[in-house]
Amino acid sequence: MNFSASTRRGGNFFTACKKYGFAPTRFLLAVSIADQTVSLFEKFSGSWHSGGKMRCSTSRFGIGQTEGSNGTPLGLHRIVEKIGGGWPAGTVFKGRRPMGYTWRGMPEAKITTRILWLEGLEPGCNRGGNVDSHARYIYIHGTADQMSIGKPASCGCIHLADADLIPLFDWLPGGTLVWIEP
Repeated sequence: MNFSASTRRGGNFFTACKKYGFAPTRFLLAVSIADQTVSLFEKFSGSWHSGGKMRCSTSRFGIGQTEGSNGTPLGLHRIVEKIGGGWPAGTVFKGRRPMGYTWRGMPEAKITTRILWLEGLEPGCNRGGNVDSHARYIYIHGTADQMSIGKPASCGCIHLADADLIPLFDWLPGGTLVWIEP
């Protein structure tokens, strides 16, 4: 499957990479807010190949670049930090530290299992000032509410089911590019 043919704005990913001086990484995560999906792509033999598509949940407040919007930001990002490796599925994180488990009195936890912390790469769009995705704590992470996966439910982050998040976390290196489109 060709990356640019499988997403609405695939060409803009390559334009953004070129404009901001980022070479596409071996892996790419493409988040579609409209479809509530995350697609994994791997580049080998000179072309992009699909590594699968997962259901996700983006913000119930829609798209939003600015601090306080609770919206999911658009554009070019990268995984700047990976948090939670080795902890069991259902581990609850507060302030990026393990604080308990969903099955031990925390069944409503918002951030669970693993965290892929995103950094925006487009100045004025998702980097710097009041639009900075990293400063807004925009993550790809697990949630105790696995039933909400597939419909907008977060406060800006991207939720994945534990069954998808754990292997993705283990597979992807830090620095992997993430493209978020409407």
